[in-house]
Amino acid sequence: MELISGYLKTQDGIFISTNHYLNGHKKAVIIAHGFYNSKNSLLLQKLKDSLIKKYDVFLFDFRGHGESGGVFTLTSKESLDLQVVIEHLKERYKKIGVVGFSLGGSIAINTMALDPKTVKSLVCVSSPSDVSKVDYKIFEPDAEKDIFYALFLKDGKIGKGVKPGPFWLAKTRPVDSAPKLKASVLYITGDKDWLVKPWHSQALYDSTKSRKKLLIVKTGSHAEYMLQGYFKILLSAIENWFSKTL
Repeated sequence: MELISGYLKTQDGIFISTNHYLNGHKKAVIIAHGFYNSKNSLLLQKLKDSLIKKYDVFLFDFRGHGESGGVFTLTSKESLDLQVVIEHLKERYKKIGVVGFSLGGSIAINTMALDPKTVKSLVCVSSPSDVSKVDYKIFEPDAEKDIFYALFLKDGKIGKGVKPGPFWLAKTRPVDSAPKLKASVLYITGDKDWLVKPWHSQALYDSTKSRKKLLIVKTGSHAEYMLQGYFKILLSAIENWFSKTL
C-alpha cells in the first residue's frame, strides 16, 4: 500500500489536507468524516484498513478540521471541499463511492445532487436530513459513552477538534437534495442515536428516488462512534452495498 499526502485547493481558496491510500485498485472510496473529527481518527483509519483490501481509499479533512485551512460552516460551504476531492479522483478511477458520517454524509448528499453522475454509490451513517433539526439529546444513555470516548480516552481524542466559523450562513437541506441523487444510497442509523435520531435517515430514504436501502442498527449510537461497538455490522453493510452498487 502506498500513501500520498497533500493538499487540494477549493474554488474559494481553502487548502484541504488529504491522504490517498493506493493499493492498485480501479475503484476508490472516499471517507468523509463528521463534525469534530478528521481523517486521523483511529476508527476511520480502522475502516480504511479494511476497505483498502478491495478499494483505494481517500481520506481528507473538511475545512476547519484536522490539517485543513479555513473554518467550518456547518455544511454551508463544505460541498466545495468534497467537490475538489471528487474532481481530483474522477479521471483516475473507473468508479467512486463515498462513505459519509453524520454531517459528512449530509454534505455528500448536497454535493452529489449538484453532480449526480460522477459518484456511483453512497453510504450515509447517522446523517441529518436537516441540520437545523439535529436532536442532541445529551442525557440519553449512550451520549455519555460517546462524549467520554471523544474527549477523555486517548484513542478517542486522536484527530478530534474543529475551528468553528459562521454557522448562520444559508444551508441546503439534504432532504431537499436527496431526490436529485442518481447514485445508489445506503442509509445507516442507530436506534439509540442521541444526536441524530433515526427519523432523519428515514426522511432521507423516503426522499431518495434512486436505488436505496435503510439499515437500522439495534442499540446503535451515533456516526463514527458506532464503529467502536458495531464495527463488523457496519463494515459488512458497507462492503455488501459497494459490492452490489460500485
